[in-house]
Amino acid sequence: MISRRLLGLLCASSLAGIAAPAACAEGAAHHWSYGGETGPTHWAALEPEFGACRVGHAQSPIDIRTDLVQKANLPAIEFAYRPSPLKIVDNGHTIQVNYAPGSFIDVDGHRYQLVQFHFHKPSEESIDGRRREMVAHLVHADADGHLAVVAVLLTAGAINPMVAALWSNLPAHKATEVQAPGVQIDAADLLPADHAYYTFAGSLTTPPCSEGVTWFVLQRPSTLSSAEIDRFAKLYPMNARPLQPANKRLVRASQ
Repeated sequence: MISRRLLGLLCASSLAGIAAPAACAEGAAHHWSYGGETGPTHWAALEPEFGACRVGHAQSPIDIRTDLVQKANLPAIEFAYRPSPLKIVDNGHTIQVNYAPGSFIDVDGHRYQLVQFHFHKPSEESIDGRRREMVAHLVHADADGHLAVVAVLLTAGAINPMVAALWSNLPAHKATEVQAPGVQIDAADLLPADHAYYTFAGSLTTPPCSEGVTWFVLQRPSTLSSAEIDRFAKLYPMNARPLQPANKRLVRASQ
């Protein structure tokens, strides 16, 4: 069950695909983009509920400065992902995969269910000023509707067969979820072998830019082939929010 608060956030952002389409259809879709008069510098002016995009003090993404992070004995992220039937949508801002119930992460006894993942080009997060070619954001929610996002940086290298399966089943039309008969995917195939991470308090990186999101940015990247990156770029050559001020936020790094 998705809480009313969470549903409101999801319907107003690029996360809308995890909610029932009928539930989100009650209100008109907000138009925003990554450039021009509806781009990031104008998001806050598009709708009253987008105000946090301008006045928030814990906005995402940020540049992670490794010389400033606090190394700590943080609990491991326990990934408990299961295969899911492929449900994929081009929501007009990115390619998103809506995940079947039953997969989750556990961090120090706190469980967050995986609800969807999607992609940005280039990576929204940067480390010491370097952005990778892409990033996958795996979006989770706990029983109270609090969000946690695992960011997996993606760089050019070996092919990712799971992503190849996604690109082979891209929807022909926007805003229409496609279910691929007989195709199952496993979000674990996006993860690098090393699960060390940075963590900080942040926000959605899309309108309404709501804060209170826990971020886990994996320190090591995974790979996609250059052809896989180019395939996404044909649809979304740039769909990354500019870096936001850290505002002296504490960023911790697992050891």
